[in-house]
Amino acid sequence: MEPSPPRTLAELFLGFLSIGARAFGGVLPWAHRLMVEERRWLAPAEFAEVIALCQFLPGPNVGNAAVVLGRRWFGWRGAVVAFLGLMALPLVWVFALAVLYAGAGAYPLVKALVAGVGVAGGGLFIGTAIKLARPLARRPWGLALAAACFALLALARLSLFAVLPVAALLAWFAARRGWL
Repeated sequence: MEPSPPRTLAELFLGFLSIGARAFGGVLPWAHRLMVEERRWLAPAEFAEVIALCQFLPGPNVGNAAVVLGRRWFGWRGAVVAFLGLMALPLVWVFALAVLYAGAGAYPLVKALVAGVGVAGGGLFIGTAIKLARPLARRPWGLALAAACFALLALARLSLFAVLPVAALLAWFAARRGWL
């Protein structure tokens, strides 16, 4: 099925509001689920490309994606509407949770809940990373570059500031050669 972007600003706002409302443990898995799987606003490869661009930019990845995609589909109004939709409910919830945690954060049950949520968030992130890697499976050079970045950042613990420019240059070179 061919991707079909949102038709109205209201649909865009409600879509990103839905992402923000479900984004406990990380926004990326829910953004992928809504934009690619549920509403089919983007193809999987296109989502991976947008997230790759937004990961390179400063700030939150999906926040950047909201601005980029909102702008693509509806101009500056879309950028503002998508970003506000994404951030509205989490902002309210973070303030409310901060008030609750300030009073109950020392209790062992609350500490255990927070640790469990962190583990669940890690699982969501790994699952989304696998979904994002699927389009790379047909591109061995892209898969090799992704694996090298993972190894250098996660295993060798090199700085992102050292790895990112080299990876971007290699990706640019590979794209120019038609390898990506």
